[in-house]
Amino acid sequence: MFGSLDVSTSALTAQRAVLDTIAGNIANAYATRGPNGEPTPYRRRVALLGTGDPNRGQDAPGVHVVKVAEDPSPFRLEYDPTHPDAIKEGKEKGYVRMPNVDYSTEMVNAMLASRVYEANITVMEATKSMAAASLRLLA
Repeated sequence: MFGSLDVSTSALTAQRAVLDTIAGNIANAYATRGPNGEPTPYRRRVALLGTGDPNRGQDAPGVHVVKVAEDPSPFRLEYDPTHPDAIKEGKEKGYVRMPNVDYSTEMVNAMLASRVYEANITVMEATKSMAAASLRLLA
């Protein structure tokens, strides 16, 4: 019984990290500069999940965030010659390199992560109900 609660708890923690990563992507969808002011657009991040629960041992059932990786897909180009980060010369003159964040993709991923989160809460509630019913039978 406690094993199923541990698995669901690890999944809740992992999905929270996924949702946090998605929120960061949406918040930085128009960031054309890096943290130190360099003209490098924000690169979309993805939380990669793996099996096992490192808190209880690698062979323990569950899921965890292995790492948060950057998406290597190319940046979007938007034409805005008045933007301070617009490309000054060459065939892409006047274009601004924008982050590779797509709102539609992020929203679909957020809905999926929230549904997985809700499903794990439902599993935890069912486990608690079964434990309570078992205790009532024993009493």
